[in-house]
Amino acid sequence: MIERYSRKQCTNIWTNETKYQIWLDIELAACEAYARAGKIPKASLEQIKSKAKFDAKRVDEIELVVKHDVIALLTAVKESVGENARFIHMGLTSSDVLDTAFAVQLVRAGKLILEDMDVLLRILKEKAFKYQSIPMIGRTHGIHAEPITFGLKFVSWYEEMKRNRQRFERAVENVRYGKIKGAVGTYGNIDPVIEQYVCKKLGLNVDPCSTQVIARDRHAEYFAVLAILAGGIERIALEVRHLQRTEVREAEEYFTEGQKGSSAMPHKRNPILSENLTGLSRVIRSYMVSAMENIPLWHERDISHSSVERIIAPDATILMDFMLNRVTWLIEHLVVHEDRMKANLDITKGLYDSEKVMLALIDKGMAREEAYAIIQKAAFTAFDEEQDFADVLLSDKRVSSLLTANELQKMLGVETHFKYIDYIYKQVFL
Repeated sequence: MIERYSRKQCTNIWTNETKYQIWLDIELAACEAYARAGKIPKASLEQIKSKAKFDAKRVDEIELVVKHDVIALLTAVKESVGENARFIHMGLTSSDVLDTAFAVQLVRAGKLILEDMDVLLRILKEKAFKYQSIPMIGRTHGIHAEPITFGLKFVSWYEEMKRNRQRFERAVENVRYGKIKGAVGTYGNIDPVIEQYVCKKLGLNVDPCSTQVIARDRHAEYFAVLAILAGGIERIALEVRHLQRTEVREAEEYFTEGQKGSSAMPHKRNPILSENLTGLSRVIRSYMVSAMENIPLWHERDISHSSVERIIAPDATILMDFMLNRVTWLIEHLVVHEDRMKANLDITKGLYDSEKVMLALIDKGMAREEAYAIIQKAAFTAFDEEQDFADVLLSDKRVSSLLTANELQKMLGVETHFKYIDYIYKQVFL
C-alpha cells in the first residue's frame, strides 16, 4: 500500500504545540546570540534554556485575556523562567517570531510534500514503462483521433509532475527566509548579528529587506505552485474518470473488497477517488487567490494577511499531502482493460489513418485541398455506413489510381504510428 503516515506528520506541523515550540526556539536562539554578544550573562542564558517551557493550554488561557498570541507565550514562559525572562524578546517584535516560525513550518511541510511527489514520480515511471507498448485510441475533443500507447499518458503525467516538483522546490527555497529586524524592519533596537544567528540556527536565510513582516510575494508563490500541482493531480483524476465511463471502460479505479458504489444500484462502481481529487483541487486553487491578495498590505504592515494564513497554510499543505498520497495509491492500483482499448481502437474501422492516406495522396502529386476532400468524404461514408475505411478508399478511382491495395495496406495500422515512441521516452527519462 502506498498510503503512508506523512499526513499525520504534516498535520503535526500546524498544531499549537508545534507552533509555540518554534516560537520558543526562536526566542532562545535570540538569547544565545545576545549572550555571544555579551548582552546576556552566560549564567542567565543557561537558566533560561534550562527552565524555559510552556503548556499549550496555559498559553491559550492567557491569550483569552491578553488577546495576543506571542505575548501569551512569553507570559507563560516567564512563569517558568522567572526573573531572567526579562532577557527574552529583547528588541524583537511579534512578527519577527511569527514570520520566522511560519517560514520554518512551510519548509517542513514542503519537505513532506516533496517526498510525496518523489513517490508519485516513481509510480508514474513504473506504469509508463509497463504500458509503453499497449495501443489505445487517442482522443481530442473527446472524439477518436489517432492511436497512442497507454504508457504515453503516464509519461505526460510524469513530465508534468517533474516540472511541478522543480517549481515547488524553488518555491520552498524562496519561502525559506526569516527576519529579526524589529518593529518596522530597520534594526532600530536590535543588531543584525542577532538575526543572522537566529536564522542560521533555524535553517533559514535572512530576508534582505523586510518591513515589520516578510513580503508576501514569497508565500504567494508557494501557494500558487501548490495550485498548479493540484491542477496536475486533477488532470490525472479527470482522465481516470473519463476512462472509467461505461462506454469507454479502458481503465478504472480499484474496487476494494466490501466496497459499495451506490445505495440504490448494486451494480455501480464509481470513480469516487478521482472525483474527490477533482473537488479538492478546487479548494487548493481558491487558496491561491487568498495568498495573492495577501501581497498588498498597509505601509509597513497590517494584520489582514494573518487570519488568511492561519487557514490556508495548514489546509493547503495537509490537503496536498493527502491528495498526493491518494493519487499515488490510485495510479498504483489502477485496473487496466487492454481488451477494451483494442475494441475501442477498432470502432471506427481504421479511420485513425485518415491523415496518413491524405499525406500519401499529396506525396503522389495531388493538391492538399483535393486530397482532404476525398479522404473526408470517404471517412464520413465509412463511419456512417460502418464500412472498413480501406475498402471505401479503394472504391474511389481517384485514390486507387494513385495507391495500390498493397501500398494502402502497408501504411495502415496501429503500429505505423509508434515509430518514435522510444524517442519520446528517451527525451523524458534519459
